[in-house]
Amino acid sequence: MKVVIGNDHAGVEFKNQLKEYIESKGIEVINVGVDTLESVDYPDIAKTACKKVIDKEVDFAVLICGTGIGISIAANKVEGIRAALVHNEVTARLSKQHNNANAIVFGARILGIEVAKSAFDAYLEATFEGGRHQNRVNKIESCGGVF
Repeated sequence: MKVVIGNDHAGVEFKNQLKEYIESKGIEVINVGVDTLESVDYPDIAKTACKKVIDKEVDFAVLICGTGIGISIAANKVEGIRAALVHNEVTARLSKQHNNANAIVFGARILGIEVAKSAFDAYLEATFEGGRHQNRVNKIESCGGVF
């Protein structure tokens, strides 16, 4: 398995800790985020990470900014991306089971790293349920994107 991780300046330390945790599970991580506190624009990070998902270079994306809101909005502008801002195990699991999210998003200034680790695990262990949820995902996909 391979994931891409992307973060802005607000998520550097959070990203480093989460990346180390993900790699400890034997998952390859491609880092497209920044490693300094110098201000960057999270839409650029989201676009780069999401392109790797769309091009099937990775299985899914992990995105991080201060609140998670901005980078999730930017990611969801990329056609084919279903980015879910998750807050705990329940939202992470349901983002996969019901929405087949291919990007999970964390707010580094909002969420503790241990909660993020357990949310990551819940997402990883979940499977898309399909059925009535597939119809909804199809409707989301028909909306298109701008990038």
